[in-house]
Amino acid sequence: MNKVLVFGASGSTGKQVVKTLLDRQIIVTAVVRNSVSFSKHVPDEANLVVLEADITNEPMSFYSNCIDENDAIVSCLGHNMTLAGVFGSPRLLVHDVMQNIVNTIKDTKPKALKKLILMSSAAVTNAHISEVPPLSERLVVSVLRTFVPPHLDNEKAAELLHCQATKNRSIEWVIVRPDALFDEKYESPFDVCDSPSRNSIFNSGKTSRINVANFMSKLVTDEALWHKWKGKMPVIYNKI
Repeated sequence: MNKVLVFGASGSTGKQVVKTLLDRQIIVTAVVRNSVSFSKHVPDEANLVVLEADITNEPMSFYSNCIDENDAIVSCLGHNMTLAGVFGSPRLLVHDVMQNIVNTIKDTKPKALKKLILMSSAAVTNAHISEVPPLSERLVVSVLRTFVPPHLDNEKAAELLHCQATKNRSIEWVIVRPDALFDEKYESPFDVCDSPSRNSIFNSGKTSRINVANFMSKLVTDEALWHKWKGKMPVIYNKI
């Protein structure tokens, strides 16, 4: 049975990922800041292990212990959309956690391959396949990169996987790029594309969190789907 470690499990998308994985009979270790708050949204189950941790201050032994026991790592980490969450510390939350994960796998040299799935954003360009967003989007993104730390964090995290994780034979990765996220009660049809088909700033598509969770869970369990998207940055849109 697959075992999956989920960072950012208490976030809006992270909770959906945990629930979807559990529905697929996968053993889930959910890393959360507040276990009491998390349990109000995700009831206790036999296949669920909840770890309460401040991942910005945990020692590397925390990462090695967690990663060693799991086959796949899913990150739904993000910044709270408050003034302190956007501009306060840690400014490179996602990047720093990804760096710790990659370093841990490099140092421990696990015998089994580790799948790493990172939730990012459609506004993060995949420069490695020469994506060229519309000029209007590029102009706004250049401002976001300078003045809005979460966007730069997402870019740096994606680049880290491209430059470091790709060289590690113990890691395979997929970076999932939803567009404008929203809540939807049930799964619905969605499209998965190699690159954005819309202007992510001025004509964004919509992506329900439950569909992101569905796609990420399938990446864990469906080897054909994993083979199709590993080493890539698929963009996911709800079908209109």
